[in-house]
Amino acid sequence: MSQKVPELSLEAYISGGADDRKHFIDQLFAGLKEYGFIILKDHPVKVSLLKEAYSLSEQLFALPVEQKIRYADDGKGGQRGYTPFGREHAKDSKYPDLKEFWHVGRDLPEGHRLKSFFPDNVWPKEIPAFKEVFEALFKALDDTGRIMLEALTVPLEVPKDYFDIMTMAGSSILRLLHYPPIPEGADPNCIRAAAHEDINLITLLVSAQGSGLELLTREGKWLPVETAPENIIVDSGDMLARITNDIIPATTHRVVNPSGANKSRYSMPFFMHPNPDATLKCIPSCQGAGEKYPPILANDFLMERLRAIGLTK
Repeated sequence: MSQKVPELSLEAYISGGADDRKHFIDQLFAGLKEYGFIILKDHPVKVSLLKEAYSLSEQLFALPVEQKIRYADDGKGGQRGYTPFGREHAKDSKYPDLKEFWHVGRDLPEGHRLKSFFPDNVWPKEIPAFKEVFEALFKALDDTGRIMLEALTVPLEVPKDYFDIMTMAGSSILRLLHYPPIPEGADPNCIRAAAHEDINLITLLVSAQGSGLELLTREGKWLPVETAPENIIVDSGDMLARITNDIIPATTHRVVNPSGANKSRYSMPFFMHPNPDATLKCIPSCQGAGEKYPPILANDFLMERLRAIGLTK
């Protein structure tokens, strides 16, 4: 029997009866434990917003390099604005990924206790609609992620607001990704995104324009992850694995180079993070024979991993 990442209807959880909600929760937990991935359909993020965001993302990356580079990181650890082609690499890999990207993060008001952790967003003045569209998409994906995490509180036996409290001022990042056509003479060891696990709690990936995403199954085989363009691919990251004692593991995945036409690929992952001052510690129901990992502040863990992938020093 061929393996396939499970597809779940979020509407069943939001508006369904008790049986619908239980089925969604059970399937979500089972899917993340087995694959580290699920596919979400019938979600509240408007398809029109997704289409507009992809259109603006294409406009952004079509700008000349000398214009994009004006918005490059200025000591923010790659957390806002533009990161040039070939800057990031997978943890423990010496080969750069074949991609460029732009980060949009959370804006906190002046005087907020965590404001110092959040650099100001950078907005390209060449694209007037950019700020409004991507602020709206950030909020829509953040809200959807909270619903997903709320559903996990049932099998993890924590209060319903457990993840809400943990993420209300989370260091979440919306990444606009462009994988250009593979350049002539590229190092054959380089691929669009080398095998890696995500750092955060969960990632919500707006289904990409262009194939290439693969996950590593528990049996050690690469499985393509593909779905309709209006769906969202959700995967579990290292932070969720850490606080669940690996009951929900962080699944290794990659983006391979195109086997057909050598053309651009665009995607928009939303990396959902805890508040910077949240403590990542094992959830009591997951302790089993004992905690595998000592408690650590979310921001300390994040900075450690950003150094490991070349985004900060």
